[in-house]
Order: sequence, then structure tokens, then C-alpha cells
Amino acid sequence: MSQHIALKKMKITLASMAASCLYLYSSAAHAFDLNCTSTTSNFIERKACSAQFDEPRQRLLDKLSTAYLISDAPHRLLSTTQNLWLNRLKQCKSSRCIEQQFEQRIGELTIYITLNQSLTQHYLKTSDGKPTNQTVYLQFHQLNKDRIKIEGIAYRNPNNSEKNQKIVFNAYTATAEKQNVQNIENDCNYSVSYHKAYIQLTSNEEKCDRFVGLYRLYD
Repeated sequence: MSQHIALKKMKITLASMAASCLYLYSSAAHAFDLNCTSTTSNFIERKACSAQFDEPRQRLLDKLSTAYLISDAPHRLLSTTQNLWLNRLKQCKSSRCIEQQFEQRIGELTIYITLNQSLTQHYLKTSDGKPTNQTVYLQFHQLNKDRIKIEGIAYRNPNNSEKNQKIVFNAYTATAEKQNVQNIENDCNYSVSYHKAYIQLTSNEEKCDRFVGLYRLYD
């Protein structure tokens, strides 16, 4: 009798896990949101849906599904950054640009999957309560109780040459001194004010204005 009950519980558990996996895969497919059956898609969407990009489209969906299943990055972050990526993809004017955007997003998702995100805070630059049209993204990694690493990307026009498609932010700071950071990529200095769900970056240097602004926490 006890064996029968244990077997029944196991079946229920497996069914529940299967349902959860199906739900997460469906969520990933919905978040992907590149509608290749729509007759109203623009030229770039139709191009990205063509047979030429069957393989990277499937790889991207697989990565996104895996990220939903096993990454400890917030699901809201995954869906929001996916939508922002789609907006960049739609700006493309060439097949090379589309190819680069697929590879770029697959690389981002790989990082979410392979790196521990539990001690990372994710921020997106925001305006009027929404992410800015040109995506700016910051990650605060708590390396230990005394040390923080800040990484960021400000995306530019995806039709630029590959090396000019984004601006990189890298900084290290002590936890006790986190109100002042320097981007070691270009020596830009920033003041950071911290609020419950937002941070504000300011700078007196004009060359540093790309990362200046209000950022919302995605947790």
C-alpha cells in the first residue's frame, strides 16, 4: 500500500514538473514574439523569419526557454530585455545586422544561464516609467561583503559597425564608497544615489552623459 502511495505521489510530482516546464516554454515562446505567421510584419521581420535564419531563431528560442527554466535572473528581466532586443532587431537594414543581433542576444542569454545571478541586481535606464528607446543596462554584482562590480551596456544603432554598436561600462567600488564610481573604460566619473527600486547616475562630464539617468531595478 505504501509503495502504491509513493508511486502515486511520484506521478503527481512528475506531472507537476512537466506542467511547469510546459508553462515556462510557452512563456519563452510568447516572450520571443517574432511573429513569423503575421502578414503585417515589416520587411526586417519577414527577413528574420526567412529560412536563412531558421537555425539562429531556433537557437535563440532554445536559449530563452533554458533561461526561463534554470536561470535565477528575474523572468521580468528576461521578457523585458527580449522585447528591447526585438526593437533593436527591427531597426536592422541588412542581413548582416540581423545575424549580429541574433548572436548578440544568444550571448546575453548564455550569460544569464551560466553565471550565478543571485547576488546581482539588474537595472534598466527608464524614462516616464518605461525603458528608454535606446537600451542602457547596468548590473551590480556583489562580489563579497566589501566589494561591488558594476557592468553595463548602452546600445547604439544596430546598423553601426560591430565595434560601434554599444558603449561598455565597467567599474569596481567598495561597498562603503558605492556613491562614487568610475567607468574604467573611459575614466568617466559618476555619482550614484540609491533608492528602494531605483538608482540615479549623474556626472559633470559631458562625454559621460550616455549612462546618466534614472534606472529601475528588475528583481
